[in-house]
Amino acid sequence: MEITDLRDKKVLVVGSGISGIGAVEALCRIGAVPVLFDANRELDPAAIRARFAQGVSARIVLGELPEESVAEFSLVILSPGVPTDTEFVKGLRARGLAIWGEIELAYRLGRGRVIGITGTNGKTTTTSLVGEIMSAYCEHVDVVGNIGNPYTLTASGSSDDTVTVAEISSFQLETVETFRPDVSAILNITPDHLNRHHTMENYAAVKESIAKNQTKEQVCVLNYENPYTRDFGGRCPARVVWFSSAGKLDDGLYLDGEDIFLAQDGRTERLMNIHDMNLVGICNVENVMAAIAITQAMGVPMDTILSVVRQFKAVEHRIEFVATKRGVDYYNDSKGTNPDAAIQGIKAMNKPTVLIGGGYDKQSVYDEWIEAFDGKVKCLVLIGQTRDKIAECAKRHGVENIVLADSFEEAFEICTERAQSGDAVLLSPACASWGMFPNYEVRGRLFKELVYKLEETE
Repeated sequence: MEITDLRDKKVLVVGSGISGIGAVEALCRIGAVPVLFDANRELDPAAIRARFAQGVSARIVLGELPEESVAEFSLVILSPGVPTDTEFVKGLRARGLAIWGEIELAYRLGRGRVIGITGTNGKTTTTSLVGEIMSAYCEHVDVVGNIGNPYTLTASGSSDDTVTVAEISSFQLETVETFRPDVSAILNITPDHLNRHHTMENYAAVKESIAKNQTKEQVCVLNYENPYTRDFGGRCPARVVWFSSAGKLDDGLYLDGEDIFLAQDGRTERLMNIHDMNLVGICNVENVMAAIAITQAMGVPMDTILSVVRQFKAVEHRIEFVATKRGVDYYNDSKGTNPDAAIQGIKAMNKPTVLIGGGYDKQSVYDEWIEAFDGKVKCLVLIGQTRDKIAECAKRHGVENIVLADSFEEAFEICTERAQSGDAVLLSPACASWGMFPNYEVRGRLFKELVYKLEETE
């Protein structure tokens, strides 16, 4: 089915979140007739309609979709929050309906060149940095996707000169068909979302699908030090560009001591010292190397790339320095929503740390995270659904100073009591925020608000 075939056709949009709203608006622009469905019957249709752009309208169905209405639809647009293996979605497939996601719909609508970035961790920082580098070189750049700006809202306004930089989650990759970025990147693959993907094999395969339609004329940037991406390199249909934070490469970007080097065409060039940038931690060194590889593949001159890298500041909620209060440094790493991301957060600390962890249970295992404490964590303050599970794991690894809190505010108060001048307080939960907060952004902003209020009580 082609986009041009959708005019005057009914399209079912499943999910009323930001992706669903974006899909409705995009479909209206091309003359399709969207019907928005959400299984949550408690939602307010008027509140949903109020989120539509001016001139956009759609029938809204809540709770249950009448069986007889399914035959009316020519296509289904599935929001990333809706698992593809539910009985509802299986039933739609059984009826012969094509199922696209936001990324597939937007890609078919859009024009210009596309960069697609995925990985378990580092996506937002890398996508933001790539967006800034491309904006320094190109006039029309859209930064979209899982970063919070639906791809569907910008695609129809793109031109042949547009560069779209898309952060793409595993949930979004489940529903791509023809999506083919000019440059793709898989930053890393570590255990996450196994409650959705069930096995690491499934999860890795979904991540790898970002490159499935690429050819050798296109580029896929991969992490040489990650076993999953290194294995994929031998099967990747695109030309692979490697980056490594742990060893020299004959071809690619690598970290040697405190310097980043580029090896290509038999020559090696020192690019920059890692202390010349504002980001901290090895994870961010990897993000920077990936961003350099991506933008160089897009034709950006190296002096432009490095100039932006040196000026770039940390993305909000990702090992973000908040303030120093009473001699204590406060860091917001609320985006550390899985153990591997949280490992990078604690590795970036260089002083005794009071750590806030815990949250929604995604069936993660916490041993490697606890082992990464490496004597830095002087007190572990735990909250949320996983607090007992993490506490038991921490005790097995010899961590003794553990405090359980009943609320986020209580956890923060405990941190201020335990931290002394010269220490750090780090919010890096290793868990999603659901159950206590709508998302990690709300969690991180509350942390920052509490930090800023500290001076009022000094």
